[in-house]
Amino acid sequence: MRVKKLWEKGNEATFLIENVSPAFMNSIRRSCMSEVPVLAIDEVHISKNKSAMYDEVLAHRLGLIPLKTDLKSYNLREECTCKGKGCSKCQVVLTLKAKGPGMVYAKDLKSTDPEVYPVYPEIPIVKLLEGQEIELEAIARLGFGKEHVKFSPCIATYRYYPVIEINQRACNKCKACVEACPKEILVEKDGKVFVDESKLMECDLCKA
Repeated sequence: MRVKKLWEKGNEATFLIENVSPAFMNSIRRSCMSEVPVLAIDEVHISKNKSAMYDEVLAHRLGLIPLKTDLKSYNLREECTCKGKGCSKCQVVLTLKAKGPGMVYAKDLKSTDPEVYPVYPEIPIVKLLEGQEIELEAIARLGFGKEHVKFSPCIATYRYYPVIEINQRACNKCKACVEACPKEILVEKDGKVFVDESKLMECDLCKA
């Protein structure tokens, strides 16, 4: 197996992996999404909710907010010395108190652990009107994507590497393929059609 990182930007990256089967790549994809533990809000205790959003919808939305995870500081609840009762070693508490008017964002969540916070602070949670307010306590724990998508740390996909071969003997130099290529990967030079290798990764096998 040969792995080459093609590019990386922020939380995204693309790799070229050679000499592996699609089944192997799919197992890697599934493992990335379902077998890597991350923190996510699992319990929400709402003491006050005067917003237009139902309690269960609010709790569901909170659970889907990605949290910064420190795997060195937290244990899986089932492996913790507290035997699943819940302690500072296997869970973290986040509180939220807000009054309208205005939009409540993920950044308004206050964590008892400064190392655990929303990855994307500008995620909107609920809009409050004048006189509306919410007050709640949320408990986050480690979990796996196979339990619930809120514990999935990433989105991973794979596809076949594009292979384009041009039969120069059969080519009648009509340039129709060059004009039809939406990614401009096929180019004409000196009366012949060639593949622009620098753009090959942009090819989506004509699903454009």
